[in-house]
Amino acid sequence: MGKKVVLITGTNSGFGYLTAKSAAAKGYTVYATIRDVNGRNAERAKELSAIDNINVMELDVTDGNGVNQVVSEVIAKEGQLDVVVNNAGFYGGGLAESYTADDIEKMFDVNVKGLWRVTKASLAQMRKQGEGLIVNISSGLGRFSAPFMTVYNGSKFAVEGLTEGLHYEVRPLGVDVVLIQPGAFPTEIFGKTASGSDQSVAEGYGDLAKVPEQVGAGMGQMFESLKPDPQMVPDAVLKLIDMPKGGRPLRTVVDAMTGEFIEKANSQVAEQYAGFLTAFGMKDMLK
Repeated sequence: MGKKVVLITGTNSGFGYLTAKSAAAKGYTVYATIRDVNGRNAERAKELSAIDNINVMELDVTDGNGVNQVVSEVIAKEGQLDVVVNNAGFYGGGLAESYTADDIEKMFDVNVKGLWRVTKASLAQMRKQGEGLIVNISSGLGRFSAPFMTVYNGSKFAVEGLTEGLHYEVRPLGVDVVLIQPGAFPTEIFGKTASGSDQSVAEGYGDLAKVPEQVGAGMGQMFESLKPDPQMVPDAVLKLIDMPKGGRPLRTVVDAMTGEFIEKANSQVAEQYAGFLTAFGMKDMLK
């Protein structure tokens, strides 16, 4: 194979944008996917297209046919697909009860189903190659659920579950499926925060209904004082790419503020999980 071919979703902003630039600088052939490249994201698409090693493609991860077409086009052109970074997603806050079933469907369609569409479309080629890497951008909030972010947390719990099981299923075939668990970073995701459609419930919560806004203000103050660098996430992705197949950790925490807590949770679960697989006759999958 030639140089690595990397497909990244959600590159119009945040971690996806930074990862596309970082991977291109490393010399990889990058396919940076963006929604609405001729509309609201036209300037960002133009900027990325001007960078060496980056090819911008239109993609909405909620469009199954579109996902299959983009992945097929990359494989047809390059003859390989080495890395997929599932980054596309959006954040939601507020009272959980204010989220309707449709609100939840919209979030899960992007954060969970979208990720799965891209993963499924990519796996056949990676299995054929006998190697490949899928990096799913989760969150520390995929390990524990914080109040007033409940629906978003639920979508990241789903990402964790899908990734963890698949990690063991396809690793014997040479494909690594892993998670990045970022903490809070000052990216554009907080400027695109979703909220529940049923705001009529807020009155029944009294002063509690004001807490989500207070949480947002506190997070802004934290960013101002601690200045966490979003570049830490693409740096972690590149580190995973450079690792030998089969040796990549299932979970990588990228969080300078609350990361120790998540690391401890991951470590304790991993120890018990090994016992679970062993007890059910799947010890070999730990290798």
